[in-house]
Amino acid sequence: MLNYLWAGMTLTGILWGALHGQMTAVTDGAIQASKEAVTLCVTMLGVMTLWTGVLEIGHRSGLVDQLAGRMGPILTFLFPRLDPDGEARKQISVNMIANILGLGWAATPAGLKAMEELKKVEEERRKGGAAGQKDTPGQEDTAGQRAAARQAGTASNEMCTFLIINISSLQLIPMNMIAYRSQYGSVNPTAIVGPALAATFISTVVAVIFCRVMDR
Repeated sequence: MLNYLWAGMTLTGILWGALHGQMTAVTDGAIQASKEAVTLCVTMLGVMTLWTGVLEIGHRSGLVDQLAGRMGPILTFLFPRLDPDGEARKQISVNMIANILGLGWAATPAGLKAMEELKKVEEERRKGGAAGQKDTPGQEDTAGQRAAARQAGTASNEMCTFLIINISSLQLIPMNMIAYRSQYGSVNPTAIVGPALAATFISTVVAVIFCRVMDR
């Protein structure tokens, strides 16, 4: 859909310029936009490299694991059926930590891995296994787990919850937005921190409530 949308916008602009004798302006605009795109990519590459490196240092030093451990109650509340020691919860925690710090690019690899692990958990559920399930009293039996599993190709409750929380994305430091504002000459690039924190806090609260209601 986005491909059609952008193609339509581009063709509309070219046709409008041609009908109004503004093809020179269209050409100049395309060249200038290309130049700005390259400059922005170089700037954002530096920001991405810096903070991805910081996240990797935190991961190797054990800081990420400690933060993930402190997120245990939150993850248990959001994903009660996942194994606390499973790889899926670990990748989800890394993704959430990166998003909270505003490191969207660093969060993407962990998010993809988390989805892969959640897919494996759902496959085990379909087979009737206990992988990815909490070993607690009153746990569903094998038949119950198999019945609760989704059909192949259908997202599980955990997948939907993770995607919605990822989209709402509480951010303490919106690094990407700060970098964009700095690139385009903002007098105070960090002025976005307060509004971004308030907006993402509200969106995350709404997302959590929605997920818990729909999970029932």
